[in-house]
Amino acid sequence: MKRTALILIALTSLAVIGCNKQKAAIDAKTDATKDAINGRKDSVEAAAEDALKQTDANAKVNKATIEAANARVQADLDAEKQKADATAAAEKAKVDAANK
Repeated sequence: MKRTALILIALTSLAVIGCNKQKAAIDAKTDATKDAINGRKDSVEAAAEDALKQTDANAKVNKATIEAANARVQADLDAEKQKADATAAAEKAKVDAANK
């Protein structure tokens, strides 16, 4: 009877050890999966930060381009105003000269 009990205890111990090894393997697999997911999350976060930086840089370039175009158009319009004033002054001078 002692021998049977000893064998039964030994088999139970082996089953528990085997079960613990399976659980440990499952935990290791889960940890590896989580680590891989965290790595992908970090990569996505870094890519998003880079994209935001690039978007900010593009926005600054676009703003500078718009401001430069605005300044050029304003300068052109100021030149047209001066030309119109000069043309009007010349025409008035012609009228004054014709009336004298």
